[in-house]
Order: sequence, then structure tokens, then C-alpha cells
Amino acid sequence: MSYPAQNDKLSTRGVKSMLLLALETGTASWVTDLAMKTNSDQASETYAWLGAPPAMHEFIGKRQMNELLESSFVISNKDHEANIRVKSKDMRRDKTGQIQIRINQLASRVLDYPGTLLSRLILNGASALCYDGQYFFDTDHVEGDSGSQSNKITFAAATGTTPTVDEFADAILAGIQQMYGFKDSTGEPMNQAAKAFTVMVPVAMMGVALKAVAILVGANGATATIAALKGDFTINVQVNARLTWTDTFAIFRTDGEIKPFILQEEDGGADVVAIGDGSEYEQMNKEQIYGVDWAGNVGYGYWQGSVQVTFT
Repeated sequence: MSYPAQNDKLSTRGVKSMLLLALETGTASWVTDLAMKTNSDQASETYAWLGAPPAMHEFIGKRQMNELLESSFVISNKDHEANIRVKSKDMRRDKTGQIQIRINQLASRVLDYPGTLLSRLILNGASALCYDGQYFFDTDHVEGDSGSQSNKITFAAATGTTPTVDEFADAILAGIQQMYGFKDSTGEPMNQAAKAFTVMVPVAMMGVALKAVAILVGANGATATIAALKGDFTINVQVNARLTWTDTFAIFRTDGEIKPFILQEEDGGADVVAIGDGSEYEQMNKEQIYGVDWAGNVGYGYWQGSVQVTFT
């Protein structure tokens, strides 16, 4: 990310320009892949989650009318902020750009914040409720005629929680296979067209996950499992340093119309605070304040686009 060029003395306009640019640039790409972004113009939003339309059937006698199942949930907006205070003399003497570096980092905090919120949802997915009243990652989701379904599975590795590259590749396929079996509220398959997936792993699994997806040759010289599927599936690895799992990862479908998460942003809730040089506050206190505000929240969306896999 690039920022406006600065003079030896940082100006209020320059700082504000950097922070506004961050707000306009948007969030990390994986956030866009996994979350539906919605705009809000009030304190909270109620989402009506509708079940699937009926499957086609032979016309016999008269038309059969079906109602859509409905679930609802609320996401409340919350105010968020990050601020720094800098002495005016330090702004004047910042010949090495140290203050500018910190302001750049404040801008990065803005870009990264939705990812921080979503990471908490992912990390807590096995103990936090979603729209159907079950945990987001759970073994007994039921909706209409779907039957009991699980998006929380285990995979046995020879050495327990330390899988080999081939075992990790097989675990990825097991998760995708599980997702393909999910049925909607009418009992119809709902992920049969899925082709693109993100495999999200903690740092501890970074090496084995990247090898499992990228390596061309598997054990004993055989073609690697995931490599053989390229062209049929797109499988990307996203390393998430905020996940503290040691034996678990998650798979998310990224080409579905409805995403696993919701990113709700309040209209006008993103703004920059700049009480800089020449302000009354600066003249009275000989310091300047710069900050960013963001109003919004995140929530669980469609659990059917995700599977959590734990090695045993």
C-alpha cells in the first residue's frame, strides 16, 4: 500500500490523506472472499434467512404451494476506534520518518480490523451460536428436511495431531467431500457446484498446508493429491496468525452466492479524526491527535459454506 509523499514535517492534511486512503482501500482479500458485506443505516439490522425453494416435481392434478422456511437474527453495530497522540515538537523534529511509520501502521490497523473481528468468529465457531440455534461449527445442524448434518469433522493422522503432507491433503478433501454432502431445507444438495475453496490454517500448520496444496509429487513418487485436482478445483491456503489452533483448520467455500460470514458497516461510520497543527487544541496542549473511527460489526452467515477439521 502506498501513501502520499510527505515533507520533513508531517502536515495534518498529509496524515489525514493517508488514513482516508486506508478507509477507501478496503479490507484484506480473504475477508471479501468469506464475508458478505452489507451497509447499515441504523443501530442494528435484522436478517431474515430464508430456506430453499422446493425442488422440481411432476405436475399432477394441481399446483403444490410451498412456503419458505424463515430464520431471523440481529447484528448490532458497535463503535470502534484507534488513536495516537504526538507532541508537536516531535512532529517538527521527525527527520527519520518514525512518526510517519507509526501513522502508516495506524492506517494498516484500519484495513486489518474486519479480519480481526472475523478471526474471532472463526476461532470461536465451535462454541458460538449461528442462525439455526446450533454452534457455527457443529455436528447436528438441522433445517427443514435437510436431516442432521455436521460441519465439524475429525481426521485420523498416523501420528495424531501432526499430519504428513499427504495426510493434510487427504484431510482437505475429506472436508470438501463433507461440504458436498450438505442438503438444503428441502433435502436437495446445495454445494454440488462448488469449485473454489479457502483452507484457513494457524501458523503452526502453515508449512504442511502449503506443501499439501502446492507440491506436485507425493509419497513414493506418486502425483500429489491436490495437484492432480487442479483444473477441477481451486484450493488456496490462507495463513491466519490470529488462530490459536494447534490441531485444527477450516475450509470455506468462496464461490457461493451466500457467504459463511457477514460484514456489516454502518453508513458514515468510517471516519478520520485529525486535531493537528494550528488547531486550538494543539496550541493549548502542544500536541496533535490523529485517529480512525469505524462503526459496524460481524456475524455468522451460512454455516453450510464451511467445515472445521480436527486431526486426531
